[in-house]
Amino acid sequence: MAESSFDIEAGVDRQEVDNAINQAAREVGTRFDFRDTDTVIAWSGDEAIQVESVSEERARAALEVLRDKCVKRKVSLKALDIAEPRDVSGGRSRIDVQLVTTLPADLAKQLVKDIKATKLKVTPPNMGDRIRVAGKKRDDLQEIQKMVTSKDHEAPLRFTNYK
Repeated sequence: MAESSFDIEAGVDRQEVDNAINQAAREVGTRFDFRDTDTVIAWSGDEAIQVESVSEERARAALEVLRDKCVKRKVSLKALDIAEPRDVSGGRSRIDVQLVTTLPADLAKQLVKDIKATKLKVTPPNMGDRIRVAGKKRDDLQEIQKMVTSKDHEAPLRFTNYK
C-alpha cells in the first residue's frame, strides 16, 4: 500500500487576502465617516499591506474594516502582523501589516514533538518552512489533522499538498 502524505505550513490564501483588501478599500471609499480622509488600503509589496489615512484614529478604523473583511473571507487574523501606527509626511498616519507566511522554527519543533507523542504510525520530518506528515493509513493522517487543529497556535496553519 502506498504512503499518503500532506504538508502543514503557515500562511493564508493570497487571493482571499487580495479580495478582502479590495472589499475593504471599496467600503472605505463609500462610507460617510471616511469622506475627505483620502484613506488608502492597498498592497505594499508581495507580503505587506499598507493602511494610510489623515489621522491615527481613521487609520485604525480602516484597519478594523480590513479585519472584518478578512474574517468574512475566512482569512485567519493570526496571519496579520500589525505594526504600530506611525506618522508620515503631510500629517498622515500609516499602519503597516505584514502577512505571516513562514512557519516559526519553535512552532515546527513543537508540532513534530506533538505528532510523535500521539504514537501513530506516521513520520513528521521538519522541512524548514513546512512539515510533511506521511503514513500508510489515511485515518492516522486525519487524526493528526484533528490534533493540530484542536490546539490554538500563534501562526495560521493550513494543510496542503495531499498525496
